[in-house]
Amino acid sequence: MNKQNLFPYLLLFIQPIFMASNLIIARGAVNIVPPISLAFWRWIFCFLLLLPFTIKFISSNLKYIKKEFLNLFILGTLSCGVCGAFPFLAGKTTTVVNMGIIYSSSPIFIIIISVIIFNEKINIFRVCGTFLCLFGVLTVIAKGNILNLLNIKFNLGDFWMLGASIGWAIYSIFLFYKKSNLNILLRFNLIALFGALSLLPFYIIENSFYSETTFNIDFFSWVMFAAISPSIIAFLLYNFVQSKLGASITGSVLYLYTTYGAFYGLVFFDEVVEIYHIYSTLFVFLGIYLVQKKILK
Repeated sequence: MNKQNLFPYLLLFIQPIFMASNLIIARGAVNIVPPISLAFWRWIFCFLLLLPFTIKFISSNLKYIKKEFLNLFILGTLSCGVCGAFPFLAGKTTTVVNMGIIYSSSPIFIIIISVIIFNEKINIFRVCGTFLCLFGVLTVIAKGNILNLLNIKFNLGDFWMLGASIGWAIYSIFLFYKKSNLNILLRFNLIALFGALSLLPFYIIENSFYSETTFNIDFFSWVMFAAISPSIIAFLLYNFVQSKLGASITGSVLYLYTTYGAFYGLVFFDEVVEIYHIYSTLFVFLGIYLVQKKILK
């Protein structure tokens, strides 16, 4: 394998570093910025930050933008609306560990939907890799003791994360099968815009009847962080890798969501990394290797 072919596989392990930073936001900003407001302004800022780099391409691609309008709106609603707002809503009532674990189930939905609807081929390596990744995730849930699974309690926040997990699976598949004439940067910038528009009515309702947004330094700090790390960097890396490797393989990066989330908990929230986190990481890494083993041959 040459370096060009290896590069997307290396990004499988780098991309979740930025994607999992969303857990920092979901936990750290939960009592500072209302969840829908945080999601809405995150994508507005994301769009504005990228606009100077894409505005020159808009006029020359206007016919493609009109043709792909519905696809862009669907992608924006799924990725920025569902997957953007649901984790922030979940952060109100559930834990970082639960959020990471449940979101990590998305690759399973990706594989199931891809096989049933699009007849994507699946082999024994992907099956074994998927279950090995799942075992690694369950190891984190159980804290190294399988009996602890009996004591796991789920609440409304967990269901918000389940919705985000399914939404990300549908987004990943839709992104892969709906080819575009737009370049990656312009397409993502428009997805961010349409995602913000899909959130606008809910932002107005939240700000008018539930929780008003306070525009202070804390607000701008959290929104800028959300716009750059788990948005611009994570989404562009994800879109690039998926264009090279496909939906099922790229979806396996979400199994690292929990592992990297545990690291962020250690660094930013004084959480403790136990020995089972190390075992879990090994299971997940081996599982990801098996998921893409067939391709590497």
